[in-house]
Amino acid sequence: MISHGITTILNVSSLEESFAWFEKWGWKKLWDYGDPPGFGAVGSGVSELFLCLDGQGGRGRSSVPRTFGPDDNDAQDKGVWMSVWVADVDEVHRECVAQGLDVTWPPTDMPWGVREAHVRHPDGHVFRISRGIDEGK
Repeated sequence: MISHGITTILNVSSLEESFAWFEKWGWKKLWDYGDPPGFGAVGSGVSELFLCLDGQGGRGRSSVPRTFGPDDNDAQDKGVWMSVWVADVDEVHRECVAQGLDVTWPPTDMPWGVREAHVRHPDGHVFRISRGIDEGK
């Protein structure tokens, strides 16, 4: 098999609220489908995510404030975890904080060679904002 692309589908509790959340993060609503809409997409650069109202996968936000660290439990969030590769993790982190998004891990150089921060969608999906530590050197 040769894959030509992959698109993650996120189970969301509200399409409109999810579109608004992604817009705070700098993503754009690409389309929605149905009357009323039950499916849609957001995009940023060459990346695209599908959003499905109440279906196609799990969701569930935990009450744990951090996704890493001594008080974490990364198994509590029942949504999808994914890495989003960016040029500047710290800049994206600052923007997430400014927009009031749920930042669950600050920018940190991780032992596996990636600088990352985490932001959590209201439905429990966790985005690892990532960049290789050696990139650009």
